[in-house]
Parts: sequence; structure tokens; C-alpha cells
Amino acid sequence: MAVGQCDFPTMHPVKGIKLGTCNAGIKQTQRDDILVVEMAETGSCAAVFTQNAFCAAPVLIAREHLSQEPRWLLVNSGNANAGTGKQGLQDAFASCAALA
Repeated sequence: MAVGQCDFPTMHPVKGIKLGTCNAGIKQTQRDDILVVEMAETGSCAAVFTQNAFCAAPVLIAREHLSQEPRWLLVNSGNANAGTGKQGLQDAFASCAALA
């Protein structure tokens, strides 16, 4: 995965969460393509997932991470991530590790 470095220099406060965006160069280099959401330590997280048996690697990983009461959410834009197989799982885990 050839992804640029993101420093997230500006975190914009929203009551209970912080948001940050940057251009990681995942799909293009002309605009921000990554969103990071940080939830307050006292916050909680819930999610609704697709019921499709064929789902993208980030969905599988998000389901797994939801049981660990996550405080961070990493979202990429303009990139479906579906049908990527083993490499997609590796890339998604690497993205989580980079954020951590």
C-alpha cells in the first residue's frame, strides 16, 4: 500500500468528538481523502453493517474492532475497497496500525 504520510495538523472540535482530514494519496492527490474521528474516552460506538455475505475488508475489520469499544474511526473516500482479497485485509490492518 503506497500511502502518503498524514499528520492531521488540524483537529476540528465537535462536541464529544474530534475530526481531522488529510490527503493520503490513496486514490488521488488533489483533495483530502481520509477522515479520522476521535471519540471522547467516555463515549460509546455503535454501527450498522451490510448484510451482504460478500463485504469489503474494512467492513470485516470494523465488525471485529467494534467489540473492543473503539475510540477512533478511519474513513477513506472514493475508494470501495471491495474484492481486494488477502491484500485488502492486509492494507486495512496496516491502515489501522498506522492510525494507532
